[in-house]
Amino acid sequence: MELPAPLQPLFLALPLDRALGRLVVTAPAGPPYTALVEELCSSEVALPLQAALWLYVDELDRSHRLAQQLEDQTGSYWHGIMHRREGDFSNSHHWFNKVGVHPAMGLIPGYDPHAFIDAVARAKGEDPALAELQRREWANLFSWCAAS
Repeated sequence: MELPAPLQPLFLALPLDRALGRLVVTAPAGPPYTALVEELCSSEVALPLQAALWLYVDELDRSHRLAQQLEDQTGSYWHGIMHRREGDFSNSHHWFNKVGVHPAMGLIPGYDPHAFIDAVARAKGEDPALAELQRREWANLFSWCAAS
């Protein structure tokens, strides 16, 4: 994933292979990462990317507030991911129903957001394969938003 230069400090501090490891978030990633995202969001980072960056550091409430402002398919996608990560699986299904088929979904072969929600609900904890899919899902949607 090619990153815009202003975003590189965050991804150097918290590489993708270490982020998004918890399927259901119990606490944010921590103050150093929050400070980096706050700095990034104070610049001219588009709203969908801001929602994504807050998800990246497990700040679900902040991501949620931004996703609610995005009244389009992409906003619903970030919204659905956020609700899955908070463990509100029925609400996640609702938002993915609103998404329908997003162009970023086709970037992951065999990806089915509803099957993914159900797998996370069944996992009841950490699952390395599901965490890796979560990272791919986030990275593909993030890249799609960055290119749009």
